[in-house]
Amino acid sequence: MTAIDQAGAVRAGEELDVAVVDQYLKSQIPGLDGTPEITQFPGGASNLTYLVKYPNREMVLRRPPFGRKAKGAHDMGREYRVMQGLQNVYPYVPRMLAFCQDEAVMGAEFYVMERLQGIILRGEMPAELSFTPEQHRKLCESVIDRLVDLHSIDFEQTPLVELYKPGDYVERQISGWSERFRNARTEDAPDFEEVMAWLDAKKPAQVKRCIIHNDYRFDNVVLDPDDPMQIIGVLDWEMATIGDPLMDLGNSLAYWVEESDPPQIQMMRRQPTHLPGMMTRQEMVDYYCKRTGLSVPNFDFYSVYGIFRLVVILQQIYYRFFHGQTQDKRFGMFIHVIKFLDGYLKEKIEKSEL
Repeated sequence: MTAIDQAGAVRAGEELDVAVVDQYLKSQIPGLDGTPEITQFPGGASNLTYLVKYPNREMVLRRPPFGRKAKGAHDMGREYRVMQGLQNVYPYVPRMLAFCQDEAVMGAEFYVMERLQGIILRGEMPAELSFTPEQHRKLCESVIDRLVDLHSIDFEQTPLVELYKPGDYVERQISGWSERFRNARTEDAPDFEEVMAWLDAKKPAQVKRCIIHNDYRFDNVVLDPDDPMQIIGVLDWEMATIGDPLMDLGNSLAYWVEESDPPQIQMMRRQPTHLPGMMTRQEMVDYYCKRTGLSVPNFDFYSVYGIFRLVVILQQIYYRFFHGQTQDKRFGMFIHVIKFLDGYLKEKIEKSEL
């Protein structure tokens, strides 16, 4: 099926030394023959993802972006350990193959994992997948079902218990993301002080402690090519931790653009969530609560938090572009999105009944 996710040309400034990669992988993984071909998967505004293709085997390499990195971000060792720790309790994690801690090899830590052959929905629905509205809804349910599965794992019985931090997760996130924004703010960006103050004033108590993905969305799940209603993989565990499940859901829905959203939001869409039959954000919340038994009378806090968190991530990436630390011209447009979301969030706050 041509809808299977494909890698393409490596972006300028993000090339890898093929000889270095080949030498390292052959020292760690037995049975590799020939010289690898290295291509790059689309996306990759955060960590960079490459396909390393040998004549007899394919694998995926993940490394941090080039240039300045936000403190605590892009921890390859942590992401590797999270995925290793989930291997026996969450069957949607790719098998890990090698982790390189020696930054002298490539200039940064990196890891290698098996490649999952599947479909990733990155923007528009592939033409080969002529789904009905009913199938779109079923796909939404599958996405939420896998998130519910993750939130249901007893983390204390896994190696991920090491990620647990005492104290209230909600409080920690609001103060943490606010600090990250202030540290990454550029002179052309709004200050978001009103939004941060509202989040601090309206923060609820943590509803539960569980493993959360923290970046769970359509383009981080892999669909089965033989049955695209089924999810066979979940990718990009960089920000996974022990936290609050409703905040995880709020993060996911920050990327969920509905058919009825205004044109400025439609322009930000990176997933085919606008198609007939796709659940609305409220329907996603309702279905999640039905599956978990949680009650959320008002989701406004989690919605504003998820979008603000997205703003911070965009600002951190834009900071690298603003200061000439990346050549990727996509990132130069982020400031326009950030400015729009400042007004969008202020309007949501004004209308909120919290």
